[in-house]
Amino acid sequence: MERPLLQRTRRLAAQEGRLVLWTVRWAVLGAVSGVLAGISSFVFLAGLELVTETRLTHPWLLYLLPLAGLALGSAYHYLGGRSARGVGLLIDEIHEPTEWVPRRMAPLVLVGTWTTHLFGGSAGREGTALQMSGSLSDAVARVLGLDEHDRRLLLIAALAGGFGAVFGVPMAGTVFALEVQSIGRMQFDALVPALTAAIVGDRVCHALGARHAVRTPVVVPLDAAVLLKVVVAGVAFGLAGTVFAVLTHRLKGLLARYVGWPPLRPVLGGLAIVALAGVFGDAYLGLSVPLADEALAGVHLSFAVFALKLLFTAVTLGSGFPGGEVTPLFVIGSTLGAALAGPLHLPVPVLAAIGLVAVFAGASNTPLACTVLGVEVFGAGLIVPLAIGCIVAYVFSTHHGIYPAQRVAVSKRGGSSPTRTEGGAAGDGEADDRPA
Repeated sequence: MERPLLQRTRRLAAQEGRLVLWTVRWAVLGAVSGVLAGISSFVFLAGLELVTETRLTHPWLLYLLPLAGLALGSAYHYLGGRSARGVGLLIDEIHEPTEWVPRRMAPLVLVGTWTTHLFGGSAGREGTALQMSGSLSDAVARVLGLDEHDRRLLLIAALAGGFGAVFGVPMAGTVFALEVQSIGRMQFDALVPALTAAIVGDRVCHALGARHAVRTPVVVPLDAAVLLKVVVAGVAFGLAGTVFAVLTHRLKGLLARYVGWPPLRPVLGGLAIVALAGVFGDAYLGLSVPLADEALAGVHLSFAVFALKLLFTAVTLGSGFPGGEVTPLFVIGSTLGAALAGPLHLPVPVLAAIGLVAVFAGASNTPLACTVLGVEVFGAGLIVPLAIGCIVAYVFSTHHGIYPAQRVAVSKRGGSSPTRTEGGAAGDGEADDRPA
């Protein structure tokens, strides 16, 4: 009787030992990815602050945006190669590892996004952080000779590290990396490296001197009327995310169809941004964070504000300028929330906070990550309205999304699932000449 028990005990001890070794190994690899994400995000954020201040000090730089577009378009067309596909390439390599992520992706997107912001393009920053982190982490995987499965896990960790570091939200970064690749399915096999990378990335970026905006906690009394109003707003937030994704994608498709030389496309986009700024002002250039600050401070804004920020960003990214979508989506969501607060008779800061994360949830198909993001930024007192807003926005965005490589594992419609998201946006440096 003792011998079978002893054998089972030894087998269990061996299994636990292998589990410990696996956990330690992936905690170490995740930490390495996090360090790279933290350092690269700090460099990017420091440079972004500098170029933004320079643009604000010298408004005439906007008129050089078309020339900057020509330089960026030429760089990606002649030098970018596969790296021009941006975040889409990282997601594709997670699903089906084939070739190493080009090492030139990191410097190209870093300099390219700085250039976009220096001359007034309306873009974000998460795409840059994800691409730098992914490129650098895959370079480590290449040096270590990791196999396809391990490369996939390290790339997921890189997404978590980049997102967590650039926004200072490690838990949201973790969930985002596990959730973003496929609609309806999370990659829990990468949980240990993703969590480690997100926490380490955030801490490294913070230790180097990066400072993220601290938001005032938001609370609202819960009753049936409030929750029903949040549902109504969630529908609007989901539709806004869909409009952004579709418009960006359609602009890219039209330019690819009618403008044969890819470097000319951002030139036309730059001319359009200069014209739009001449008519509507410069508040919609760059990140436009002051607009979100106004909304969160309780300022009632018109519906034109969110619509114009959406248009400026769609034109910038749709014409091929490198950058991210997330921060502009934060601005679009918060300003739309501020506009909806009046008709729905809700406090402006409450609906602005929900909109900030819910529009992103609809556009990226990541409702859980965005709910966690909202809690990290605005506190747990708003968790129920945040969750409702993000989930409703996710449902009503259908399968449209800003990441074209995102797979649909479980259809929102309950039927058969398409392979990729529909009408995905082409931001983050997706190849200009890919078919619509």
